[in-house]
Amino acid sequence: MVTPRDIYERAIEALNVIRDAQSKGLIHRTPLLRSETLSTISNANVWLKLESLQKTGSFKVRGAYFAISNAVRKLGVRHVVTASAGNHAQGVAYASSLFNIKATVVMPQYTPWIKIARTKRYGAEVILHGESYTESEEYALGLAKELGAYYVHAYNDADVIAGQGTIGLEILEDLRDIDYVIVPVGGGGLVSGIASVIKTVSPRTKVIGVQSEGAPSAYLSLRSGRIITVERVDTIADGIAVKRIGDLTFKLMSELLDDIVLVNDLEIARAILILAESAKVIAEGAGAAAVAALVSGKVRVSGNVVAIVSGGNIDMTMLFRVISKALAIEGRIVKISGLLPDRPGMLGKVTTVLGELGVNILDVFHERYDPTITPGYAEVSFIVELPPEEGAADKVMKRLSELGFNFTISKP
Repeated sequence: MVTPRDIYERAIEALNVIRDAQSKGLIHRTPLLRSETLSTISNANVWLKLESLQKTGSFKVRGAYFAISNAVRKLGVRHVVTASAGNHAQGVAYASSLFNIKATVVMPQYTPWIKIARTKRYGAEVILHGESYTESEEYALGLAKELGAYYVHAYNDADVIAGQGTIGLEILEDLRDIDYVIVPVGGGGLVSGIASVIKTVSPRTKVIGVQSEGAPSAYLSLRSGRIITVERVDTIADGIAVKRIGDLTFKLMSELLDDIVLVNDLEIARAILILAESAKVIAEGAGAAAVAALVSGKVRVSGNVVAIVSGGNIDMTMLFRVISKALAIEGRIVKISGLLPDRPGMLGKVTTVLGELGVNILDVFHERYDPTITPGYAEVSFIVELPPEEGAADKVMKRLSELGFNFTISKP
């Protein structure tokens, strides 16, 4: 039975392998940066471990590289198969290209385009199968057996977990006194690796897992004391959207984690916005989960806190939608609606006022055909971006009212 101590010792071995790759520019040693904004929000000293800046855009390359390195060196493997929601796929594809071996990757049908394209770019054969990671995994396991290939599990593998544990070793080298480490959780490989290292070296440090409400397998399993498979996953954090955690990761998390919390997609969206604005970091949904737990207050912390930003592979169209939603949540994008006489010049008067007040109009909608609207009038709605100043909404509404316009303001 694999123990946290076993994972720690393998992580030491993995670090040597990873450092050799880092010396050749094949894998990055990612920065640990303090965030003034998050420190103020959390009333603690918050540091970000930016695996979003890692090769392939996420931490996954660490575990994939170490596992494939061992498979090639010890077993002479020439073909690997895996299943992935995207980031592990890229890690396996990239590592396989470095060792000049064949990689076949099975991904869910609705995997973001950017993750599929980049996996192919690294030279892997990509097969789209199933609606979730679990269905992809079932197919990939059968395919590996059929092809006689070596299967590299995304999280339920000791070498993969140990590879992710090198993040914990780097954190300990960069920050001596750590009170909390907050880690996104999907299948549990990342948090199992980091927690095995952190708890072995610094038992007093609390390790907190964060999972999406739309994919709560680890949360439910740890609270019930047995592995629970959820029927459906639905979250913008596709990197941690798994229906079932692993047997090994369940054992390690049960033994090591001080707590695990859930965050919802709106909290994740807000965290993505805060990271982009304050830290100038682009994070995907899964990558922002730890920060979401901090800014939402789901985790109460003090002292030195490390939040793992696990990945930055977010499709630009999704980023646009997420940022727009987050701005609406914070009241910086609003909807202003009201009735206007349906005659020339009236719309111009309103837009002139909005322009004078520094309001950016994003969209305009007219409704003339609703039978409840008085003839000769039209309902007009503006989607606007308010200026970044306190009381901007009240100032706009007061000015419109002074000019005789009866408008209301709401979230889009």
